[in-house]
Amino acid sequence: MDGTFSHDVAFEDLDEPPASTPTFLDRLFDQGLLVRTGVDGLYGRSGAFESVVDAVDRMISGIGAGDGAEVMRFPPGMSRAVFERSGYLKSFPNLAGTVHSFCGHEADHAGLLACLDAGEDWTGDQAATDIVLTPAACYPLYPLAAERGALPAEGRLFDLQSYCFRREPSLEPTRMQMFRMREYVRMGSPEQVLAFRESWLARGEAMIRDLRLPLAIDVANDPFFGRAGRMLANNQRAQGLKFELNVPVNSLDKPTACLSFNYHQDHFGTTWELRQADGAVAHTACVGFGMERITLALLRHHGLDLTAWPESVRARLWG
Repeated sequence: MDGTFSHDVAFEDLDEPPASTPTFLDRLFDQGLLVRTGVDGLYGRSGAFESVVDAVDRMISGIGAGDGAEVMRFPPGMSRAVFERSGYLKSFPNLAGTVHSFCGHEADHAGLLACLDAGEDWTGDQAATDIVLTPAACYPLYPLAAERGALPAEGRLFDLQSYCFRREPSLEPTRMQMFRMREYVRMGSPEQVLAFRESWLARGEAMIRDLRLPLAIDVANDPFFGRAGRMLANNQRAQGLKFELNVPVNSLDKPTACLSFNYHQDHFGTTWELRQADGAVAHTACVGFGMERITLALLRHHGLDLTAWPESVRARLWG
């Protein structure tokens, strides 16, 4: 886990071309794999793109099939009250997205229409609802698990997926504002959850190697906000709480985290009063898969024509 990329894949075309030639994002648009919406980081996906996402999803399911995880799928919105209690706003206020709606009366509606006709701001009568956009697939899970009472002695394991939102508009195709996250979440004792994370570090590396992608696993930190966030990030790295599996997609200098392996210690256990069978606060860990990022890595390294991909990769994805 020294951050050195490994695999027999050429890197010559990974640096962005001169301004006169199309970028990787331009080529994805030109090929119809991604569809412009007029907002950076918010894209439609073609059937070909989705076929890769679906194949990667099946591959992940196959790897974890023998573990007995409980499957849950969440919508892209979650409870505002749960979101506030989770502590997300303390660490990532700049990434959060809320859902607002018109809450006025008929006269207010007339004012809204007048603003629209005049090309002026029409959002003044919008107010926050009890829904926020889901920032990570696991956030809605913890209070639901806590409501069940103490964990069994063997702990619990969940298989999750959700569309997620993070407000960081970018022209890097790997940095989408709305994207899918697949997760396995382990709850139990420190020993149980750390063993889970170590297992998935090995599984994740094997998975990406099977797809013939270059990779490096390195210690990492979450993008905590502000001056206090820098201290949190340093502590997270020093304790080895987060690892990322990186694949160069946009360039060699800025590899993309396609998988993350996170040990939350007792943060969510304390927040949600989640207990082990013996009454001790539960610890949690997760492995997260960026579904669009893995798909983009495959397209970058194997080409935009799926039929021309290496036979071993096609066999691994589609059988």
